[in-house]
Amino acid sequence: MAAEVGGVKIDERITLTGSPLALNGAGIRYKAVFQVYTAALYLGQKAETPEAVLGAPGPKRMAITMLRDIASAELGKLFSRGMEDNMERSEFAKLIPGVMRMSEVFSKHKKLHTGETFVLDWIPGTGTVLTVKGQVEGAPFKEPEFFNALLRIWLGPKPADWQLKEALLGKARASSGQQLR
Repeated sequence: MAAEVGGVKIDERITLTGSPLALNGAGIRYKAVFQVYTAALYLGQKAETPEAVLGAPGPKRMAITMLRDIASAELGKLFSRGMEDNMERSEFAKLIPGVMRMSEVFSKHKKLHTGETFVLDWIPGTGTVLTVKGQVEGAPFKEPEFFNALLRIWLGPKPADWQLKEALLGKARASSGQQLR
């Protein structure tokens, strides 16, 4: 079965490094009234709380598909701010080199256009692998805290979008432009 969110086909199941992952939840990121992107969270087993997602063993994936054009540098800044807003300062400070490197990757792409994707994969023993427009970007980010800091952008106490948080945790169902089949 497949889900459709904001006109984007979302697979119910994927395989990452030989491990089967299931769609935990998917939704749309809104900024004011505008649809910005779809996000889909994949885990080895269902998790309904941020703590369960962050503590889940094995590989994980967050897949993002743009629903509008956005300057990549702006997206990188929003991610940095989202990480910082959802962590203690001392913990965020440890991740600054990775945050800067990720911002550079997004800046290099100039713009993400409608329909383009990027994927954040947590692969145990390897780290966080960032794939933009189908291309792996540089070496993995080794620290497990980095992937969890990224997930907190959407699942933390100050998420980018509360409705998206609920959708990623599998709590929200078909609402404006979201259709699960």
